[in-house]
Amino acid sequence: MYKVDLSPDPKEVAAIEARRNREKERQSRFFNVRTRVMGVDVKALNSQVEERKLREATEQSKEAAYGTYQEQYDLVAQMLEKEEAERTRRLNKKVQEFREQKQQLKNRREYDLWDPGRLWMEFPAHLGPSDPPYGPASLQCFAGEDLERAMCLKMQQEQFRHSLERQLQEQQQVQDDEKCADMLNDQLRLAVDMRAAQLAKLEESCRVAMMSAMANANKAQAAALAEHQRRERQHEQEANLMEIQNQITSDLLTENPQVAQNLVAPHRVLPYCWKGMTPEQKAAIRKDQEVQRHEKEAQHQADQALDAKWESQAFHLAQAAMELEEQERELCAEFRRGLGSFNQQLAKEQKAQQNYLNSIIYTNQPTAQYHLQFNTSSR
Repeated sequence: MYKVDLSPDPKEVAAIEARRNREKERQSRFFNVRTRVMGVDVKALNSQVEERKLREATEQSKEAAYGTYQEQYDLVAQMLEKEEAERTRRLNKKVQEFREQKQQLKNRREYDLWDPGRLWMEFPAHLGPSDPPYGPASLQCFAGEDLERAMCLKMQQEQFRHSLERQLQEQQQVQDDEKCADMLNDQLRLAVDMRAAQLAKLEESCRVAMMSAMANANKAQAAALAEHQRRERQHEQEANLMEIQNQITSDLLTENPQVAQNLVAPHRVLPYCWKGMTPEQKAAIRKDQEVQRHEKEAQHQADQALDAKWESQAFHLAQAAMELEEQERELCAEFRRGLGSFNQQLAKEQKAQQNYLNSIIYTNQPTAQYHLQFNTSSR
């Protein structure tokens, strides 16, 4: 009803423009004879297959390289674990040997304190090999007396000599073990270095083979792509020549109006072959437009007459309503005047009645004796 200029929503405008562009692209793809094909898009499917093959080859090369690295790392980890286990074993062996040699139970300082045979050895059972046994009361055994001191010193020297020889043997054994351990470590490092060199050579050969395979695959893919492009160009040239020939020999570039007629629906035309309207069609359209213009003018005049009639009727109705309102106001004023006169007459009558009562009927005022007699009579 009212025309109001409002600014359009930018989002809605952008969405409409995007839909319009997609529709135009779709129409250009459908109505383009050169690029339109029946069925599936073979070019897109071939490109997808090539991309999938290239992706699979890349993934396989990555997995092979990852497997090579993983084998190398596993081998190095196993070597390190073996070396650590061997070092732990040698250390435990040395600790055990030290405990067996240096920490014997009988060589401890406090062994004589908790020795289970201490009570039996506290007092000698005899003084010599041929002496009979004596007790403490015989006064033959005194504290601090050592009858076998020379033998004990000889035994101590012999024990010291054996201990010294054993220590020399242990030191020599430790040196031999250290030399053997160093030799084993050198051999292990040499083996690790040789294995690392072999793995590096293997990795280099794998990398060279992978690059060679990838280069061959790229060359084959490039050759296939070049052949595919050549076939596409040849097909496009053939299609262009065929289209030029069809345009020259067909009725598309002619002015024959019969070409645009639709055989299925005669009242419709073919948009891609239509060359415009004929003069007869234009004249018929102008004639129809003139008839429509006359009909519209007649309709406009009838609408104007009807509007004028409605306006006149509305004016008469408004005038009649104003007259009725004036009559109603006059009647109300007359009613208010009659009601005022009636109220004045009624007020005068009431005033006269009151004067009559006060001046004639209520002239005698009751005294206290009257009230006393009225109370006694009522009792």
